[in-house]
Amino acid sequence: MRILVWALRAFLFFTLFAFALNNEQQAVVHWFFGAQWRAPMVIIVLAAFAGGAALGVLAMVPAWWKHRRVARRAAPPPAPPPKPAADPITVTPSEFGPEHPPREGL
Repeated sequence: MRILVWALRAFLFFTLFAFALNNEQQAVVHWFFGAQWRAPMVIIVLAAFAGGAALGVLAMVPAWWKHRRVARRAAPPPAPPPKPAADPITVTPSEFGPEHPPREGL
């Protein structure tokens, strides 16, 4: 399965790389008021993709904040820390010593 995933990744990379090599010619983006931007077409496509992705993330931020607030309100309060034992139990060896020697691994 891992080989299939890496093969798919390699195919996607080489496809996009070939797309970039085939679109090296200069292109012009005409902005408002006569402004122009001249760049290779692959750079323009990459900039449009990055700008769209950034706008998509920014458009989702208010919804993420709302869901985060709702999740914080719905979460149970943190559990209080456990109380320490009142008095530790002290064991005194009997006058005859231990019943048997300790065994390792059992």
